[in-house]
Order: sequence, then structure tokens, then C-alpha cells
Amino acid sequence: MFSSKRSRAIAAGVAAIAIAGGSYGIVTATSSSGTTTTASGSSSSGSYGSVSGSGAVGNGSNARSGPAAGGSVGTVSGVSTSGFTLSTATGQKVTVKEASSTTYEQGTSPASASAVTAGAPVLVLGTTDSTTITAAEVIVQPPSSGASSPGGQVIAYSKGTKGSSEQVGQIPADYTQGSGTLASGTTADKATEAALAAYPGGVVDRVVELGNGDYEVHYIGVNWPHHIFVNQDFQVIGADS
Repeated sequence: MFSSKRSRAIAAGVAAIAIAGGSYGIVTATSSSGTTTTASGSSSSGSYGSVSGSGAVGNGSNARSGPAAGGSVGTVSGVSTSGFTLSTATGQKVTVKEASSTTYEQGTSPASASAVTAGAPVLVLGTTDSTTITAAEVIVQPPSSGASSPGGQVIAYSKGTKGSSEQVGQIPADYTQGSGTLASGTTADKATEAALAAYPGGVVDRVVELGNGDYEVHYIGVNWPHHIFVNQDFQVIGADS
């Protein structure tokens, strides 16, 4: 994946879409103007974009209190003494705060904060609070992951525009919004990296471990997708609104 520390563990995970166990509702991709195939789980549509506060995003979101593990990927648009800003592929602006404990890589090699320069592509992992990330790790010039997605295209956030109701891939059959337990540490980082590789453009503001051992990666800053599903092998298996 992007980080050399985790690439061997998850490289195979994002290269193919597979099922690692558990039960899934199979859905097919549709356009936002077409008819949505119903999945076994539930979903909601709404506008998901720039947000205030750390938990609530859009209509019907599975809001949770407090910042959580997540991250984003994009291009550095400005650097300051306390951190930097990045712009994602869809134009979402993200504020990154650096700390004394933040680690840096350039490609697959260790680096320092000086590697972060305007115009450089970066992957940031850390604690997300809305569109502000306190960075635990910054990877400059992240290696290509070769990841594929179950389908669908990221839709940039547009204020006042209703999000797509598209569902793609496989959704855990017993999934309901608000279920599961917040993930942290290496587990959350792996799920975040997989989701960002398959669907770049937004911000992961939390990772939730579901009852069957899979993960729901909660995605903001875009109109679609809002939930990205990652299995126990850190393969992206589905996405919905």
C-alpha cells in the first residue's frame, strides 16, 4: 500500500476484490438517476461535504462523538510552522496538524518534515476531527498501490446537492448504520489506506469494526461514497451512500 511499513501486509488486499468470510448482500451499481438495487443492509442518501463538529455529517449518518483514527490523500497546497494544508482530488481542503511524534516517509524511505513541500502528493494518517487531521504519519510521494475498487466514481461535494444513492460491490448483510466498534491503531490505518486507494478524494473520519469482523470506513468531504466496506484482509469490497 502507500506506507512501506504496511505494504507487505496489505498489498494483496487492495489489488483484488474478494470475500474473506461472513455474509453479504450483493448489490449492483446504478447511476444517481437510476433505480438502486436494494442491499441487505440499510443506507441513506444526503449531502456529505465540508462539515463542522466531529461526529455528524449529512442526513442519517451514523454519528459518533469525538475525533477518531482516519486520514486523507492529496496534494500539499500550503505549509506553515505548525503543519500544512492539502487539497484532495475532488478539491476538498484538509488541515493537517503536525506534532513532535509525527513520522515521515518519502516514497518508501524515512524522511523528515522538510520533505513536505507545496505541490507534493501526500498520504496522511492520524486522528481526524471533521476536515482537520492531527498527523501520526505523513507519506510524501506515496508509492502507487495498484488498487482497484468495486465500482462507481467518487462524486465531489457540491453544497445543496443530494448525494447519490448508488451501491456497489458487497455490503455486509447485517450492516446497519451506527453499529460496530471504533477501530484504532494499525487496524484503522490499514482500512483507511485501502479505502483511500480505491476511492481518493475525501476524508476518512473514522473506521468502525463490524460484528462479522469487516470494517465500515466512514467517508466525508464528498457526495459519494459515504460508507466504504473493507474486509478482514483489508480488501475494499463495497461502497454506498
